[in-house]
Amino acid sequence: MDIEEVSFQIILHGGNARNLAMEAIRHAKVREFEAANQKIQEANEEMSKAHRFQTDLIQGEARGEKIEIRLLLIHAQDHLMNAMTVVDLAEEVIELHNKIK
Repeated sequence: MDIEEVSFQIILHGGNARNLAMEAIRHAKVREFEAANQKIQEANEEMSKAHRFQTDLIQGEARGEKIEIRLLLIHAQDHLMNAMTVVDLAEEVIELHNKIK
């Protein structure tokens, strides 16, 4: 798989994770905690998929493979880091909504 394909996979799965985390927050706001937790679980699964692609790149570089740093890859990494933050915050927001309940 070339660097563009890997980048798009990271963007895809990172974006899916972020969207699922936002859905989880919306469920928590209306006290649908089971649905919120399900969406967080799905978000974490998407995050794992994105991480696998990222890990493959890192391991390849560690083996001495030349990785071309392209703007698309930087964008993909940015997407992934943003998704990680949103998922972490969504978990906290859900917990807070649950305590307020």
